[in-house]
Amino acid sequence: MKLTLHIWRQSNTETKGEFKTYELPDVSEHMSFLEMLDVLNEKLISQNEEPVAFDHDCREGICGSCSMMINGQAHGPDLETTACQLHMRKFKDGDEVWIEPWRADAFPVLKDLVVDRSAFDRIMQAGAFVSVNTGNAPDANSTIVPKMNADLAFDAATCIGCGACVAACKNASAMLFVSAKVSQYALLPQGDPERKTRVLRMVAQMDKEGFGGCSNTNECEAACPAGISVNNIARLNREYVKATLTSRES
Repeated sequence: MKLTLHIWRQSNTETKGEFKTYELPDVSEHMSFLEMLDVLNEKLISQNEEPVAFDHDCREGICGSCSMMINGQAHGPDLETTACQLHMRKFKDGDEVWIEPWRADAFPVLKDLVVDRSAFDRIMQAGAFVSVNTGNAPDANSTIVPKMNADLAFDAATCIGCGACVAACKNASAMLFVSAKVSQYALLPQGDPERKTRVLRMVAQMDKEGFGGCSNTNECEAACPAGISVNNIARLNREYVKATLTSRES
């Protein structure tokens, strides 16, 4: 198939970006979206043009690096699918495809489709850890955890930190990401020692990074490639209120 690609090109954080148009013939429906971009970059390099910069790592839908907006949707048209797992069979011959980076003040564009998501790392550093030694696997398994809590904690832990929730939210809120990280610890007994300080510090860091408040539109859940539920945001709010009322941390 032949596609017309409109791709955001931006040299660095300090410069203005713009969409540039590329015609790409002979795109196979069996290619992944990133393989299609690889083919474009090979063509650009052969023409002595600068290739399009985009993040990628595992290409197995695990790492969340391949973050980009495709026709206005985070990771493209498929539900619970990362851009690297999106295949070109979802497009038709003659389609125009608009590709751009995440749009959020907390995620400045570094180059083309690459944004700086280190704000997520700083939120994790603020509280997403446990201080107790949980031991090796047999010791850890000796701690009884209700099946429902174990399932909910596992579901929350599947967040890959890609930032699609931020990109999809009109307020660029990171509530779904933070709520998943808070939930995965709050639901397990190993996370109890830092339960209150964790949520207070992570929310404070989230606000410090410049993310907006929850828009209550559930766009984050719809865009999440890992299927993280907004029920985690409700849990985050409960954890935050309880910690605010009872924590000794100022």
